[in-house]
Amino acid sequence: MRSRTPDRLCAEAVDMARAAAEEAALPGTVGEHVRTVADGDRVVTHSFLCLDPAYRGWHWAVTVARASRAKNVTLDETALLPGPEAVLAPEWVPWSERLRPGDMGPGDLLPTDAEDLRLAPGWSGEDVPPPNSAVSEEMDRLAEAEDADVVPGSPAAQPAVPARGTITAVAEELGMRRARVLSRYGLHTAADRWDESHGAKTPMAQAAPASCVSCGFLVPIGGSLGQAFGICANEFGPADGHVVSLSYGCGGHSEAAVMPKPPRPAPPVIDETLVDPLPLRPAQAEEDDEELGHS
Repeated sequence: MRSRTPDRLCAEAVDMARAAAEEAALPGTVGEHVRTVADGDRVVTHSFLCLDPAYRGWHWAVTVARASRAKNVTLDETALLPGPEAVLAPEWVPWSERLRPGDMGPGDLLPTDAEDLRLAPGWSGEDVPPPNSAVSEEMDRLAEAEDADVVPGSPAAQPAVPARGTITAVAEELGMRRARVLSRYGLHTAADRWDESHGAKTPMAQAAPASCVSCGFLVPIGGSLGQAFGICANEFGPADGHVVSLSYGCGGHSEAAVMPKPPRPAPPVIDETLVDPLPLRPAQAEEDDEELGHS
């Protein structure tokens, strides 16, 4: 049981504790005595303020003790400990949890865990199917026999059996010939992330005149994600080149505001069959000239 009352001899050893703290600390950084705490029977810890500007709120803790029936107090431990107002470094977090989108730069490598929930095993590359598979060797021979066209004549006249695609070729065509592919969990997390950034609940989509499902700038994508997402191809839109939800929208919708064409003026009508006389001088001026005898 820890004693609540400090041992008298250990509690009086303040000078010895200060000397031990000054020996461990920089000169002039050990402040006044703060408190005395009993850590056990004949075990006491003395605390001194730390005056070092780099350790504001910390204190020096010097533990002293004495043996049973002994009068000599001995030094046990000296340590610099943080107080309630001390500035501490944040709790250490693994790099995989500290990483944020956009932190990777050119030349950086991001290894994935072997048990990453976002990935699932892909095609192993083996062409040997299980015995009970629909494409087993026995079923494959039967299928080839059914595909062969029999013509009259000797066996030599029969056409060659058409070559059938291997499992590897089919897997490559489907995009599954990879060590790991996106798992269902990876699909759901990606869909949630894309819907949060470019989905129906964003302020841009709430103020849009229409959704992306009816926009001409939407580029469809394949797979199951294509049922809910596409890629924006509007260079003036806020999501150009990003995966957007079909319920997302912006002011750059292709049918948001169709501008009417300006009216074209009617072509001028020129009548080339009539001639309009244009006198060089007004008629009144000619009459005045005749009265005055001017030619």
